Amino acid sequence: MKEIKISTDIIKLDQLLKFAGITQTGGESKNIIKMGIVSVNGNITKERGKKIKKGDIIEIKGTGKLIVI
Repeated sequence: MKEIKISTDIIKLDQLLKFAGITQTGGESKNIIKMGIVSVNGNITKERGKKIKKGDIIEIKGTGKLIVI
């Protein structure tokens, strides 16, 4: 599990994926979220603007898990 440290209280899911280096662009983040392969705390989400906070666990199928700290 890879730890991602954020300096704010919340971050949007698409921004987090780009910040963590999972995607190169916001458009790429939008596409993988839309495909339904991203889960937050065990629940699949298709909301690119989903608010992520410290302690949340993000999983991308085939890529692994991220924990936000």
